[in-house]
Amino acid sequence: MSSTAPHTTAPSSRPPQAAAGAPGAEAARNRVELSIGGMTCASCAARVEKKLNRMDGVSASVNFATEKARVEYGAGIDVADLVATVERTGYTAALPRPEPAPQPAGPAPGPSGADAAAQPAGAAAAERAEDSAELDALRQRLLVSLVLSVPVIAMAMVPALQFTNWQWLSLTLAAPVVVWGGLPFHRAAWTNLRHGAATMDTLVSLGTLAAFGWSLWALFFGHAGMPGMTHGFDLTPSRTDGSSAIYLEAAAGVTAFLLLGRWLEARSKRKAGAALRALMELGAKDVTVLRDGREERVPVSALAVGMRFVVRPGEKIATDGVVVEGRSAVDASMLTGESVPVDVAVGDFVTGATVNASGRLVVEATRVGSDTQLARMAKLVEDAQHGKAQVQRLADRISAVFVPVVLVIALGTLAGWLLVTGEPVSAFTAAVAVLIIACPCALGLATPTALMVGTGRGAQLGILIKGPEVLESTRRVDTVVLDKTGTVTTGRMELAGVHTVAGTDPDELYGLAGAVENASEHPIARAVADAAAARLHAPLPEVTDFENVPGLGVRGTVGGHAVLVGRTQLVRREGLEMPEDLAADLEREEAGGRTVVVAAWDGRVRGLLAVADAVKESSAEAVRELRALGLRPVLLTGDNRAVAEAVAREVGIDEVIAEVLPEEKVAVVRRLQEEGRTVAMVGDGVNDAAALAQADLGLAMGTGTDAAIEAGDLTLVRGDLRAAADAIRLARRTLGTIKGNLFWAFGYNVAALPLAAAGMLNPMIAGAAMAFSSVFVVTNSLRLRTFR
Repeated sequence: MSSTAPHTTAPSSRPPQAAAGAPGAEAARNRVELSIGGMTCASCAARVEKKLNRMDGVSASVNFATEKARVEYGAGIDVADLVATVERTGYTAALPRPEPAPQPAGPAPGPSGADAAAQPAGAAAAERAEDSAELDALRQRLLVSLVLSVPVIAMAMVPALQFTNWQWLSLTLAAPVVVWGGLPFHRAAWTNLRHGAATMDTLVSLGTLAAFGWSLWALFFGHAGMPGMTHGFDLTPSRTDGSSAIYLEAAAGVTAFLLLGRWLEARSKRKAGAALRALMELGAKDVTVLRDGREERVPVSALAVGMRFVVRPGEKIATDGVVVEGRSAVDASMLTGESVPVDVAVGDFVTGATVNASGRLVVEATRVGSDTQLARMAKLVEDAQHGKAQVQRLADRISAVFVPVVLVIALGTLAGWLLVTGEPVSAFTAAVAVLIIACPCALGLATPTALMVGTGRGAQLGILIKGPEVLESTRRVDTVVLDKTGTVTTGRMELAGVHTVAGTDPDELYGLAGAVENASEHPIARAVADAAAARLHAPLPEVTDFENVPGLGVRGTVGGHAVLVGRTQLVRREGLEMPEDLAADLEREEAGGRTVVVAAWDGRVRGLLAVADAVKESSAEAVRELRALGLRPVLLTGDNRAVAEAVAREVGIDEVIAEVLPEEKVAVVRRLQEEGRTVAMVGDGVNDAAALAQADLGLAMGTGTDAAIEAGDLTLVRGDLRAAADAIRLARRTLGTIKGNLFWAFGYNVAALPLAAAGMLNPMIAGAAMAFSSVFVVTNSLRLRTFR
């Protein structure tokens, strides 16, 4: 795959644009984002970042998870120079796929608008197809390697299966696994070698090729190829039996197991950009624009600032703009966290991707494309993900030192035995034993097996763990930030209280108010109507002469009664008096953070209906469980303070941060981190996505939006906040298992290396020790199945 074409053309177009700006543009810092290919571990990202930062005037940050490098550079540096530096390091670099040019205001031909809409979608589809093809190729390599490796391992370990000339069948099956199956490891090891570096790929390649090479020597030049040869299980060290032993099962098994780990890792990395795609997919795909008095349906990409478009009830608002005609209620909960729809009229600002709940609106676009609030939120998520501290995997950190140490020990062993004994077979046997005992089979299994068992058990409990790199912060988390709407509360408006004047039957209030509200689509009206239908266990009465009073309420005739339901402003406008007892009830309900509507009929105020976003039944217990884990709960919401404090009192939270915008949610999490806290964030909405990404540990409610789920590190599938405590406990347990696995995997190798170097382990014993370490790691991981 060549990437030179865009590298030579794109850079030449950028400097003139900068120079065309204000004077002194040359001194301005330029920014570019490069897609980096060929990285196989976190140390690869660190090496690319180090090389870029060595360039004069360059500041770079490389993210292994997203495979992107964000680079700032000054005058005298060209994008082509950055690409060349990455390529000299042994990796590939490419500019992002170009975005479509903005559409001009006014009429535009239909095909160009369609093309503009299709271009980014096509680019995203091409990128997803490319990722899918790479994952499918790796999966095919894994399956073929597993199928071929199983009989090789079985024949080597079960003497009853060792028929005459079985070793040649073993060689036939193992050769494709080691050569073709292990090609990604060999290729990466060769690349690292050419650039003077070593990673876990180097260990894998060296170990498997050493075992395979020794087996070839023993088969063709030793005694292992003779008919009737069997694997003995005499573990007594011998200086003369090396030429009769083969280690094909070690070479093939290590390759297959590590391909499994690589495939699991690739699946996790494939979802790195899903949060941004989920954010952008929330927006409308097409829009009805007004042109010369006519309505015309066009792609959203054809919108330009100043154009007017129509939004009917139930439709998404296509882009940010100002209402120029109509009144309605807009559900902005997906962006602001506000549980109550906002009434809008002429002159009010509306945000793209919010939903028009009732009336017809005509909106004039004020921001389009990357300037919209939705696009800025997507940028926030991307920045938060990119800026999060990268967790270097323990295996890669240690292998950077472990590999050269093993090589030195192996070479020292070979030279020492040659000098002391003068026997090449004994010397080579000891050296190969050193390499095989150091082959990181258990090391490669340590993380994926624990993760597989932990995530499998978590799925049974309604918890999804995104990957091993997110677990380390669970041990240090001391503060948990809880979003209110949809997390602590249900996110749905429900009738929470009813008050009537003396002499008024509550059922009559339910029937008359519910009938009028049933004719409205407003979420508050739906809450009242649904509660009334449930209370009366019968269809609500018919309403006639229905009228919607924009922004205030509704009126209509029900069973001969003239019914009015709405805000207190509507009651006052009609000249109706509020009874003193109801006025006191109204004050108490509003102080408790509830939204209150007044019901009147036949010229008198008869009752109040209080509506609220109901608290989930499990939330209070969940807060207690989080406290028991040593966590300090904080309620964070875009709702007003009265509502937030009422919810906090109900569930037992002391610290409340209310009336914050999405951008401020990120700032709140960052401020808590700057205070020295390690922050976990629990949320479910698009407005939580950036904060989830910024937090040290993001827990997304599975009942929420895809953007929140993809931005989070852990997903609570059940939508039950109690799962947050379970998730943290399971994550800590899984992390402990992974670290224990890694410790014992290295422990086996480190303990056996001196024995192998001293000639006390022949390669077969080394292979058996390596296999036992793998069995131990898998068994230890299976203990996670008992998690409660």
